[in-house]
Amino acid sequence: MKKKLRFVLLAMLPILVFLAACGQGEEENTTTGGNDEQEEQQDVEEEGSELGPKEVEIPEGTKPIVTMEMENGGQVVMELYPEIAPISVNNFLSLIDEQFYDGLTFHRVIPGFMIQGGDPNGNGTGGPGYSIEGEFESNGIDNDLQHEEGILSMARSGDPNSAGSQFFIMVENAPHLDGDYAAFGKVIEGMDVVHEIVSVETGQNDLPIAGNEQIISSMTFEMITE
Repeated sequence: MKKKLRFVLLAMLPILVFLAACGQGEEENTTTGGNDEQEEQQDVEEEGSELGPKEVEIPEGTKPIVTMEMENGGQVVMELYPEIAPISVNNFLSLIDEQFYDGLTFHRVIPGFMIQGGDPNGNGTGGPGYSIEGEFESNGIDNDLQHEEGILSMARSGDPNSAGSQFFIMVENAPHLDGDYAAFGKVIEGMDVVHEIVSVETGQNDLPIAGNEQIISSMTFEMITE
């Protein structure tokens, strides 16, 4: 009887060894997968920490001039004020240099107030994937630009440091915005085009209706000697 039992155990030994080896192999694979996932998460976190506008050099004695071409042929020229709002100006120029605004729309147009654009989602919810510091008085930064007709300013949510890519152009004076939004430029040519944009028919949420989309064909900039 003992011989038979010993024979059975010896016969089962290779099977037990094989199963144990398989179990160890599966555990190693799971551990390896976990390490890969951890490395991928680390990569995502590192990439996210580097998001933000690149530095755009503005030579001393020059002023950035932005030209916005509309798909319908209209043109708007704006001068920027880096001496007043350097963060907002650099961010705007960085996005222009990346052709971020090309093909985007003015998704919110309100007669008697302003036109707003620069959202890749086209509905007021999008941005470049980062935010910048709000350069205005209520956020602790001096900015004496007033929100009058033609002024270019950064749109934001309730968070004072939530501006990203969305901007607006005033079509009339709005002093209640002064000190709470980062004005950083002004239209110097093409206010007639801005008024044409704000006059189109809109639907819900002040969005131009289908067929009236106000599309930015391109934005470019150059440094002009003051």
